[in-house]
Amino acid sequence: MDFVVEVIMKFFGKQREQATKIMLQVHYDGKGVCGVYRSEIAETKVVQVNEYSKANNHPLMCVMEEA
Repeated sequence: MDFVVEVIMKFFGKQREQATKIMLQVHYDGKGVCGVYRSEIAETKVVQVNEYSKANNHPLMCVMEEA
């Protein structure tokens, strides 16, 4: 859980309290919204988070959905 909070803070610029709320949403619902971005920015963030998670041997998966 701490890793997910760290990722949300690092890549989406959320404060710890908001990152914790998103992490709990991910934990209980299987997904959570970290932000709304233009497609190019969202694609970059997805790649960054997934590469960071893989490099840290964590199964966190980031995806983007159309709003």
